[in-house]
Amino acid sequence: MTKEITYIKSPVAPGMVERLVRREIAAMEPYTPIMPFEVLSQRLGLPPEAIVKLDANENPYGPSPRAVEALARYRYFHIYPDPEQHALREALSAYLGMPKTMIMAGAGADELIDLIMRLFIEPGDRVINCPPTFGMYEFDVALQGGQVIMVPRRDDFGVDVDAIEAVIQRSGRSHTGVRPKLLFLASPNNPDGSLLSDEALRRLLRLPIVIVLDEAYAEFAGQSMVRWVRDYPNLIVLRTFSKWAGLAGLRVGYGVFPENIIRHLWKIKQPYNVSVAATVAAIASLEDAEYLRANVAKIIAERERLMRILAGFDFLRPYPSYANFILCRVVGWDAWASKEALEVHGVLVRYYRKPGLTDCIRVSVGKPEQTERLAEALTRVARGV
Repeated sequence: MTKEITYIKSPVAPGMVERLVRREIAAMEPYTPIMPFEVLSQRLGLPPEAIVKLDANENPYGPSPRAVEALARYRYFHIYPDPEQHALREALSAYLGMPKTMIMAGAGADELIDLIMRLFIEPGDRVINCPPTFGMYEFDVALQGGQVIMVPRRDDFGVDVDAIEAVIQRSGRSHTGVRPKLLFLASPNNPDGSLLSDEALRRLLRLPIVIVLDEAYAEFAGQSMVRWVRDYPNLIVLRTFSKWAGLAGLRVGYGVFPENIIRHLWKIKQPYNVSVAATVAAIASLEDAEYLRANVAKIIAERERLMRILAGFDFLRPYPSYANFILCRVVGWDAWASKEALEVHGVLVRYYRKPGLTDCIRVSVGKPEQTERLAEALTRVARGV
């Protein structure tokens, strides 16, 4: 016989509970991620295979076959992952030519950004951000109750080193003495694909601030500052398997840290932060690096072809890019309307509602046949069809 359960309404009002939420989080704007593929498919009324998804900088060639095979063969998914990530860090050490002791992996580079904030930022501390750039930097500062100092990039999206130096000099002379602790920079930068020069980085590294250099797209640029970490105790370099290795869905990234920083990060890292699936796939990817580099070469070649195609449309002004995407300024046309019109044709690109980008769309580099679909859709949009 089933006993009937009597439910009693709680005397605690929802508003009272909400007042207990941290004030800085209650005031935050939520981060807006890319809409899931299956949701877009349903919304557009198109089967997934009919959609050309060029809005999230994903690798169109997917993961290494060796990574897929390694996942299929693995037999210990019921066992917790190694909290010290020995096998993955050894593989990364060989790949980077850097000591294992300077490497830590995370559930995507996003987790490492969050950990860095937790390590350095107390409520009221300041972080320099150089927009337009990756949105998670500003988001994570707010989570820690920090303050963001915006030093906008120049019109060509280059980093304004003079302005950053001035901010730090002013803060040093301030009666409060609150000097920024962190500076976040992406190279290649997202969303425009520009590179930070060696000279600019050297100047910035002279400043009394920790620089976090996000190299999520480094494999497409053919250059990295990762070995600089040996010589600069205030430089952190972050990398990921999401882009070049096609493992975005498994969430695995890593950072190279000076010894004086990484020893503190180990204290605050969640013990089992990188899943065994992500670990197995990442190690197999590094063992199949030549296959993945060949895919990177295809994407770079297609990026150059895509650049020429985009430049052929009167209403688009593409910016040079060293990543796997191209930012275009839309001229004489509404950028949001362009994005929406392409979506009707089953082609997805990224639009930003941010200062300096409201007349821009960003196009990820796909396979040649996806570029053709994009060109066909752009032609139809231009003709108003």
